[in-house]
Amino acid sequence: MYQSQPEGEFVNESYYGESHYGDAAVYASPPPPRRRRRIVIAASLVALLVSAVVVDRAAAANAESRTAKAFQEGMGTLDRPSVHVSGFPVLTQLARGSLHHVDITANDIPTRGATRPLPVTKLTVGLDGLKTSGSAEEAHARSVDATAFLSYDDLSSALGVRISQGDEAGRVDATASLPLAGDVTVSAAVSAASGNRIAFSDVRAEQGELLPPRKSLLDKALDQSIPLRNIPEGLRVRSVTTTEDGIDARFTGRSVTFRPDSSSSA
Repeated sequence: MYQSQPEGEFVNESYYGESHYGDAAVYASPPPPRRRRRIVIAASLVALLVSAVVVDRAAAANAESRTAKAFQEGMGTLDRPSVHVSGFPVLTQLARGSLHHVDITANDIPTRGATRPLPVTKLTVGLDGLKTSGSAEEAHARSVDATAFLSYDDLSSALGVRISQGDEAGRVDATASLPLAGDVTVSAAVSAASGNRIAFSDVRAEQGELLPPRKSLLDKALDQSIPLRNIPEGLRVRSVTTTEDGIDARFTGRSVTFRPDSSSSA
């Protein structure tokens, strides 16, 4: 039997397939025209911004590639160095003809024309005001701050004695080994010298007896400073620091140009 609704009791009419508020159906109304315009404008701005970022990133990648090529050609590295262009947007920097700051990291920079060749194990370079010429093989920087890392393994090969970290800051140990004569170790202070050189001084005997053959070997290794011939021309060594794995040599310079055969020969 059909039961009538008691007077005053609410009936949910949506149960019967319709949604009403009173006698009128409820519909979701579209946003007003002004709001729709704002949504379209905001979406357009986002699309333009994304496009600008993509174009700017492409310009940065091209600048990084050109700089890496110029550095590789100038320094003779086997592998292309890592280059990062800082700042946004890069396009405006390129339009002005100068990049604010560029970081370069290169490994295993060979030496040329040295009697005791000492490669730079790792070179990190920060360039300010980098300008590129029409040639991809040349780049010019207003100022440069660089650090050359020289591993103890490379130092040992160049000097002919085993070099390791000393017990004191700023010092290294040099160990000479000869058949039948045994080992002898001395400690030496390391410092920056003029002409982009690393010098050894204040040599102290640490272990073993300094017999003539071993003393001669150590004197040959440590008496003369080592020239760093594979540093970009225009950079000057300011300080050296000993670490667990090698020596960090810090360089600075102004008006530095990277191009083929531009490494220092001092």
